[in-house]
Amino acid sequence: MTTYYGLYGQKVQYLASDPTDVQIGQVWYNSTSATLKVNQLSTVNAFASGGNLGTARGAAGTSGTQTAGLAFGGNTAPGNTTGTESYNGTSWTALPANMNTARYYAGSASAGTQTATLAFGSSPAVAASESYDGTSWTATPSLNTGRYGGGGAGTQTAALLFGGVNPVVATTEKWNGSSWTTVNSMNVPHGYTAGCGLSTAALGFGGYNAGAITASESYNGTSWTNTPNLNIAKYSLSGFGTQTAAIGAGGYGSSSYTTSTESWNGTTWATNPTGLATARFRAAGLGSQTAGLVISGKGPPTAYITNTEEWVGIAAQNKTVTVS
Repeated sequence: MTTYYGLYGQKVQYLASDPTDVQIGQVWYNSTSATLKVNQLSTVNAFASGGNLGTARGAAGTSGTQTAGLAFGGNTAPGNTTGTESYNGTSWTALPANMNTARYYAGSASAGTQTATLAFGSSPAVAASESYDGTSWTATPSLNTGRYGGGGAGTQTAALLFGGVNPVVATTEKWNGSSWTTVNSMNVPHGYTAGCGLSTAALGFGGYNAGAITASESYNGTSWTNTPNLNIAKYSLSGFGTQTAAIGAGGYGSSSYTTSTESWNGTTWATNPTGLATARFRAAGLGSQTAGLVISGKGPPTAYITNTEEWVGIAAQNKTVTVS
């Protein structure tokens, strides 16, 4: 016999407040606000203004999270800087610890933390590498191939550098906490590329190779595999997230700075309807696909900027259902 529940499902919960242990697809009525609500996965998201960086710079290194981030090095025009700043989710603070080597377009351990990170390479092409322990920077063994503009992934004790310029290369090196080892190269040489993830599960995307490219590749700890490309060719873009959940924002396209933002779900790149508020390239990125930062960079016409934009990304959100 056909039942009411079989045809229409269970009754909508009548609650005085929104539930805390809510599931995607759950529907309830909030009697306090007199609204019908549903928890759904939002894929249309935007950037919001964050605290300004203390020193305007481009192509800085980064690590950490949206509420505990670190930015270091970069170019301040005319020279490179050793300055380091920390972010608490609201504002940036200049730290007393300066890097040993002023760095620009250096790679960094994208999955490192605010108190444990690694920086490697620089423009002009150098092989110098150094680590930060939350108090000071310490020189570590150098790369095998000096370069700049490569993608970085991993942590302070297990990092990956791929691609870069000296000239544009596909060379990959892995750090085990003590030394750098050259491993299998990328399929496509990438310069000024974005990277994220771990040393055993990394993603590299966008970059420059005789022009802006859309190429995207994933690394499994041994070898690189081509993945579906970005929708827009660009280089010097900011990237953050993991191998299967990443964001690429800004960069330099065919002829100009861009605000475009794309998200990666492990299978395809999708263009987000809203992009950065300020077009920029040479911006730094950190965090996750649900909570990231795009930091500083060069905005039109040519000046470095201090603007930080906070990304509130793909996540489950409580939405009011409009009934009419």
